[in-house]
Amino acid sequence: MNFDKINYIERKTGEIKTENPPGEGFLKFLYYNPLGKLPLNLVVRKKFLTDYYGKKMAEKSSIAKIKPFVDANYINMDESKKRIEDFTSFNDFFIRELKEGAREIANGEDILVSPADGKILVFENLQETSKFFLKGDDFTIEEFLMDKEEAKKFIGGTIMIIRLAPVDYHRFHFPADGEIGESKLIDGYYYSVSPYAIKKNFRVYCENKREISILKTERFGEIILSEIGATMVGGIKQTYKPNTFIKKGDEKGYFFFGGSSCVLFFQKNKVSFDKDILENSSRGIETKVYMGEKIGKAK
Repeated sequence: MNFDKINYIERKTGEIKTENPPGEGFLKFLYYNPLGKLPLNLVVRKKFLTDYYGKKMAEKSSIAKIKPFVDANYINMDESKKRIEDFTSFNDFFIRELKEGAREIANGEDILVSPADGKILVFENLQETSKFFLKGDDFTIEEFLMDKEEAKKFIGGTIMIIRLAPVDYHRFHFPADGEIGESKLIDGYYYSVSPYAIKKNFRVYCENKREISILKTERFGEIILSEIGATMVGGIKQTYKPNTFIKKGDEKGYFFFGGSSCVLFFQKNKVSFDKDILENSSRGIETKVYMGEKIGKAK
C-alpha cells in the first residue's frame, strides 16, 4: 500500500520539508491495515498503555534517552532554561521551559499569535475540511464541545489545528489578551493525532480525551481553546489561574510526553488569518509556526 509523505512548509524559509514521525511503520499498520484494527481498539487507544509509557518516561533511567533524542532531531538546547545534564527524566526534558526571549511575541492588540510551536491548518469554514479529512464522517462543534448552546456561538466560524510533534516545544500559551475561564475535561480515548491517523478518521478529535476553555477577548470575540490527548501523551497540565485576565503569550499549560494538538475555534468574521496559512491549508499542507508568531489579525 502506498502512503503520501507528510510534507509541510517551513514558514521561516518557505521550504517544503518532509516529516518522519516516530513509529511511522506502526502507525501505518494500525490505521491502514485491516489487521491493525484489533490492537488499535483493544490496546493502543486505551488509557493504560499511555499511562504505562508516561511512567517509564518519568523514571530516572529515561535520562539516557535525552541526548540521543536531541542529537537526532537537531533540537536547539540554547533556548532551554535547563542544560541536558540538569533534567531529572525524559519527561522533565519534554516539558522544558524556554529562556525568556526565546520566542518573540508579535506586538499589537489586533494581532493574533500562535499559541504553540507546531504545524498549523486553518479552515475558515469547517466544511472545507471534508476535502482532506472527513471522508463522509460528520464532525460538529456541538459534539466536540458537548455543549449545544456554546456551539451556537461558533456556527460558520473558523477551526484552527496546531499539531505538536514529539520534537516540538510542548508548552502552550494564550493567542490573545483576554479573560480566561475554567478548563473543562471531556474524557475519551487516546488515538494518535498523526496525519496518518487524522486523514483516516478526523473524528478522533471528538473521540479523544480533551480539555476545553473559553477565552473572552475584546478584539477577537470568544475563542475556544482545546488541548487534545493522544497516544503516548501522558497528560495535559493546565498552569494558568482560571477566571483571570491574561496577556498574549502567557503560558496556559503543557503536555507530558508525546505528540498532540491544540484545536481552537473562532467566531464568524472575527479574525483575518494570514494569507500563506490559508493558502497552504486549502491544499491540505501544514505550515510550521512558532509560539508568539503572528498568524492573523482582528477584522
